Order: sequence, then structure tokens, then C-alpha cells
Amino acid sequence: MTAPATRTRDRILEASLALFNGDGLAGVSTHRIAAELGMSPGNLHYHFKAKQLIVAGLFRRFEERLASCMDAAADVDAIDDLWLSLHLVFEVINDYRFVYRDVDYLLNEYPELETRARALTAHNLLAAKSLCTGLKQAGTIEASDEEVEMLALQIVFSTTCWFSFKRLTPRRTTQSHAEPALAAYYTLTLLSPYVVGEARDYLNYLRSKYLR
Repeated sequence: MTAPATRTRDRILEASLALFNGDGLAGVSTHRIAAELGMSPGNLHYHFKAKQLIVAGLFRRFEERLASCMDAAADVDAIDDLWLSLHLVFEVINDYRFVYRDVDYLLNEYPELETRARALTAHNLLAAKSLCTGLKQAGTIEASDEEVEMLALQIVFSTTCWFSFKRLTPRRTTQSHAEPALAAYYTLTLLSPYVVGEARDYLNYLRSKYLR
């Protein structure tokens, strides 16, 4: 593929991502995407024959970025590094928030993505378990093997369901913290009952920062 064609495809994907995030996957057509870019529908269809291919392209970018962040998080053994890693995970989820927010529509409309979505979740569960096991081995948390399994599940559950949950909570008129940072803090507190030693001091510092 030539460089101009690649740039055009990237522009289409970027515009589609913004529209899907803003107006929902179901509410955006290829004609709407073409109009947003100031191109003809025929030109858009030259690069992507159907909306399905645009969605698949964006999902591929999402799964690659999220898996990379989760893999990086799996190697941390300190609470401050974990908070940063979770922050980066939630930044990816925020950048592609239509995926988890509209997941029911996405999988019903594009069932070919379900296998990949399940594989991504399984990958993230393994990474989260590795993370919690590493924290235990480093003495950052004290938890049984069963509690490690449950913490891993809760972390992935929180990252997957965050934006759906947010849609059902009252909107704040003021937000002093960026959404990914706040979500990272809330997820980090899942470990609170198990954190020991100096790591608890850092957790208390974050609590004073986010709950004032």
C-alpha cells in the first residue's frame, strides 16, 4: 500500500474513532464518517469496503495497545509503579472507550470479533494474575493463592466495566482529576486490604490526594 493510501486509511480510522467514542458505534454510518472527512462515500469505500472493516481495524489497534499495557503492568512489584501502569491501561480504554461501552452492540453486530474479545480478556486475566503474584512475591501484598486469583479477576472486571458503570452514576459538575487517573486509583484500592509495609504509606498518600 502506498504512503498516501496509508495516510488516508489512518485518517479514516482516526475520524471513525472520534465519532464512535462521541456518538456511539450504532449511531455512526460510513456516510457520516465520509462527511466528517470531507470525502465522498465512494472514496471511503475504496479504502474500507464496509463499516465492519473500520471497526475491525480499530479493535485491532485497541487490543494491541491494551495487551501491551497489561503485559507491562504484569512486571511491576511496587504500588507506585502499579498506579502508573493502571493509569496507562485506563488511558487506552478511554481512547477506545466505544469498545467496552458499546460491547453488547459490537459483538452482536460483528460476531467475528467475539473470539478476539474473549482472547483479549483471557490475556488480561493472565497478566493481572502475574501482576498480583509478583506483588505477593515482592512482599507488597499479603494474600493467599485464592485471593490472588480473585484480585486478578476484580482488576480485569474493573477495567472492562468502568465506562459502563460511569454512565449509570450521577455526573459531577467539577472533576479535579482526569478520568483515567481516578479510575486507576479506584482499581488500585481493590488491593487495599492486602497491602503491607511501606506500600501502605503510598496508598494512604493516594487516598489523601483523590478523596479530599
